[in-house]
Amino acid sequence: MVMSKKFGYTGLVGACLAALVVAGCASGLGGGNYERAEARRAMTVQYGTVEAVRGVQLEGTKTPVGPLAGAAVGGIAGSTIGGGRGQAAATILGAVAGGVAGAAIEEGATRRPGVEVTVVMPNGQMIAVVQEDGGENFRPGERVRILRDGGTTRVTR
Repeated sequence: MVMSKKFGYTGLVGACLAALVVAGCASGLGGGNYERAEARRAMTVQYGTVEAVRGVQLEGTKTPVGPLAGAAVGGIAGSTIGGGRGQAAATILGAVAGGVAGAAIEEGATRRPGVEVTVVMPNGQMIAVVQEDGGENFRPGERVRILRDGGTTRVTR
């Protein structure tokens, strides 16, 4: 498959913009990361002891941004191939393939390592909290804080 110069900078710029948009969509999910809406919100604080820590993988985001950006770039690339009906088919196939590739790129680019922290509460209840691995390196036997606001739970020191 040979691409004409018509695709050149347009495709390259589109691919770079798509990568920047996808990378910009990632937000931290670690114990020390807060969303703007969580500011000035009261949280319940409890203390517990770490029972176990296990590494997990947090799947990446799946928004329309990746597939749409990929479809646009793929469609532009496909439109440079052939002429007439062949060009129309190549444009459609390029858009479909680009959309699939864009979705996979977005999910892969936003995938993060996480940690599942199992905590024994003072009443004997055990809870497990999954969050992005923020480098806290929790250890069994360590005393930690559990912060809850009714929707979000996090483990911190």
